[in-house]
Amino acid sequence: MPADRLHLVRHGEVHNPARVLYGRLPGYRLSVAGRHMARQAADFVHGLERPIGALVCSPLQRTRESAEPFEELFGIEPLVDERVIEPTNAFEGKRMKRAVLNPLNWRYLVRPSVPSWGEPYTQVVARMQAAMADAWNRTASGDVVIVSHQLPIWITHLAIAGEPLKHNPAKRRCTLSSVTSFEGGPGSWAEVAYAEPAVTAGAVDVGAV
Repeated sequence: MPADRLHLVRHGEVHNPARVLYGRLPGYRLSVAGRHMARQAADFVHGLERPIGALVCSPLQRTRESAEPFEELFGIEPLVDERVIEPTNAFEGKRMKRAVLNPLNWRYLVRPSVPSWGEPYTQVVARMQAAMADAWNRTASGDVVIVSHQLPIWITHLAIAGEPLKHNPAKRRCTLSSVTSFEGGPGSWAEVAYAEPAVTAGAVDVGAV
């Protein structure tokens, strides 16, 4: 038998005093508040009283650190999967409000449906669903937890819901340390729950586009 439910968990707040879009840049760790958020997400999943059969995370520091409380609570070592990583982005290291005013950057904004500033949405969906399918199929019982990033989680939600992938990044329903849950398995995914268990008031969340 495969897994029972799959939870896509977003990482907690990142220490980002310059408020840049950090993307895949190295060295962006969780803030103190971000660690509390990650723990609240893990406590929430633990409170569902469902066994966890697999824990997967992106290779970036913030997702590895966000997986730590899950490892502690469930006693399961995380598997690092490159396929659930943040997408590439032409604006990495820049403050978005300034970057979009620079005419040199306008070429990255011409096709938001792709998007022209980074990895195509269709490619993100394909790699995320491949990682989800593999984790689901190799888990003999229990749930799967995948700790990932805002865009991969949101675009996966859109694809599974049959909605257009083009969207306004400012209107994503995927807060820090949120939990988006699916059942059904590969080819039959259905979203069954969304939760925001972490206290995020006052959080800085400018790392994605």
